[in-house]
Amino acid sequence: MKALVIPPVSLPSDSKSRRSHWCSVFPAASFLFLIFFALYAFIAPDYKERLSRWGIADTFQNFKFSNCKNQCRPPGSESLPEGIVSKTSNFQMRPLWGFPKNDENSPINLLAVAVGITQRDLVNKMVKKFLSSNFSVMLFHYDGIVDEWRDFEWNDRVIHVSARNQTKWWFAKRFLHPDIVAACNYIFLWDEDLGVENFNPKQYVSIVKSEGLHISQPALDYKSLVHQQITVRASKSGVHRRTYKPGICDGNSTAPPCTGWVEMMAPVFSRAAWRCVWYMIQNDLIHAWGLDYQLGYCSQGDRTKNIGIVDAEYIVHYGHPTLGGVVENEEPSRSQKTDPRLEVSTYQCKRFQIVYFC
Repeated sequence: MKALVIPPVSLPSDSKSRRSHWCSVFPAASFLFLIFFALYAFIAPDYKERLSRWGIADTFQNFKFSNCKNQCRPPGSESLPEGIVSKTSNFQMRPLWGFPKNDENSPINLLAVAVGITQRDLVNKMVKKFLSSNFSVMLFHYDGIVDEWRDFEWNDRVIHVSARNQTKWWFAKRFLHPDIVAACNYIFLWDEDLGVENFNPKQYVSIVKSEGLHISQPALDYKSLVHQQITVRASKSGVHRRTYKPGICDGNSTAPPCTGWVEMMAPVFSRAAWRCVWYMIQNDLIHAWGLDYQLGYCSQGDRTKNIGIVDAEYIVHYGHPTLGGVVENEEPSRSQKTDPRLEVSTYQCKRFQIVYFC
């Protein structure tokens, strides 16, 4: 059997040729090495451990952390020492002197209501019930009257914000930024004309938490002014998420007002949902017409599951048209006979492109 003889490779004799030969071989060898390294790194089961031995993984991780550390800082805080940055706030009142008590029962939910002095009796009942349930309370005074509320014993325990002829959505956009309410689990953004005789705030929060509702409202008692059937109380149910109406709403409906819908006079938002809803409120939003049909974007998932009506804790909606409405016992002038709110409704519906509602 003949042996295979490999003839020796003759290298160029002169130095120029030898240098040219190595220059042509080196790029090819480098390319093959890189391919081998890449395949080894991604195919080997313990490639992370091997990379860490070489210091590559640690270097990459440190780069990512350093990059995120710089990019995730709130705008304007980049020059501050890390330990001094406070990203959020809350509504807990502080004493002028000394240090606040470490109260484990500090409020973790918020009630914010747009109020006028003409509805003081309803507001009084509402505020007392929520304060007794350990809520923070903020009153938005749309009529500019603040001093006349001093008669109530709870006056100094709530936060007052005053601006004439502004709606609760104007107030909410400017005073309820998500970072300000970040300490609140739930935000109740209510109208003033609501009866709460059959409503327990603590029980309500317990129900929406257990049901996983990010956007909700209490059901409306039969004595209420009702705009959509889905908000009416179902007496045999603790919570319902849809309504049934022949020819309009059935078990296969996936859109408002059949399911995934609450009315804007008494909505309740989780912290995560409110962070989304706040961004959806336009600066020129006067009323919430049309906004309710877009809440599915902020439901933190399936709107048919995460938006619902709580029947076990219900309220009465009296429907008093205070802000911007017609004053009782007063004959409207010719220019007032057309409700200007209808023009606002049409404008905002077009903004949100709600064809069905408009």
